[in-house]
Amino acid sequence: KEEWREGMTTEKLKKELDNLVHVPSLTNVWIMPIKNRIDMLATGIKTPIGIKVAGPDLEEIGDIAQQIEAVIKDVPGTASVYAERVTGGRFVDVDIKREEAARFGLNVADVQAFVQTAIGGMTVTQSVEGLERYPVNVRYPHEYRDSLERLKNLPVVTKTGAQIPLSRLVDISISGGPGVIRSENARLNGWIYVDISNVDIGSYVKNAKKSVETIDLPAGYSLSWSGQYEYMERAKQRLSVVVPLTLVIILLLLFLNFRRITPVLIIMGTLPLALVGGLWFLDILGYNMSVAVGVGFIALAGVSVEIGVLMIVYLEQALGVQIALAKEEGRELTRENLRTSVIEGALLRVRPIMMTVAVVIAGLLPIMLGSGTGSEVMRRIAAPMVGGMTSATILTLLVIPAAFLIWKTLALKLPKNQVTAGQSI
Repeated sequence: KEEWREGMTTEKLKKELDNLVHVPSLTNVWIMPIKNRIDMLATGIKTPIGIKVAGPDLEEIGDIAQQIEAVIKDVPGTASVYAERVTGGRFVDVDIKREEAARFGLNVADVQAFVQTAIGGMTVTQSVEGLERYPVNVRYPHEYRDSLERLKNLPVVTKTGAQIPLSRLVDISISGGPGVIRSENARLNGWIYVDISNVDIGSYVKNAKKSVETIDLPAGYSLSWSGQYEYMERAKQRLSVVVPLTLVIILLLLFLNFRRITPVLIIMGTLPLALVGGLWFLDILGYNMSVAVGVGFIALAGVSVEIGVLMIVYLEQALGVQIALAKEEGRELTRENLRTSVIEGALLRVRPIMMTVAVVIAGLLPIMLGSGTGSEVMRRIAAPMVGGMTSATILTLLVIPAAFLIWKTLALKLPKNQVTAGQSI
């Protein structure tokens, strides 16, 4: 990047390369090499989104794939789309005449060895040049095998030394067929590669599915969406289990700590407000929801709950001091005493909370500003925590003390006439 022109970005670079690289019948997909390899190993799809057409007949699969290609081109956000041509390959079929071969003293292996050597070529040795090794391949010159008639007339030397044309030993023909046969779950497949730009995968697939629904699939054929979209669906399924489980564990730990449900509900009820800052920061940075972002929000929830727990613990300690003082003086606790305890308890936590927030943000800033390998993922984990710690701090210092004051006022049933004139709770 240090050699890029001023103002150059990855998206601008892709557009310039698209204008320069034009290969007939091929489309450009600009993906980091390592990411491309990982995607291919995991799902077989080398683009962000792939569509797999499964069915019993390759010809029909190819027709469906080309229909989908034509429809997907018009979906907003499509950078390129290419459906594999699963048929249209040309092959040279060699069918050995066993009786004729036996008449000339040749067996099937002899004829196959000749066909392999003369037409396909056979590696007979290798040339050694220092540390380098070069295979030596032997086959007939191109002008002897560039047409079907010439292949039929290739001379074959029998064991008796006689020369006969190859057509005496084999039937040679050219036939059509699939260039590549893909199968998945024991069904034939045809794949469509889709590259997108300026749109998130979830929204794009949602719109693309509506467009593809206009194509009538014959009986026995099905579509499946793969690529990074498959990762997203898999992540959604896992997060749908992990997030509720995390909240249940937090609830359980809070209840074991307080042994009462009210403080647990106060902390959990204010938790969504603590996450608002993370959502705002994601919107400012232009990040979409992803697994990394989900992990960041889970971590943020844990930190904000921890701060809330400490705030309530200090508030209850301050309230306990006021209750003990009222007993010593032989009087009832007043709302003014409750208000004083809330203020004192909250003030005691201002410095520790600010130190906690400062340490968390300072520790995450190098990740947010980093640009090395893997920084894209780490930034999306750190972003919710950096933004969320701000709103969590405001929540802890302002909302939780107010909620604690209302709760204790109702729980202790303090009369209203005990409030000092000119003051409010």
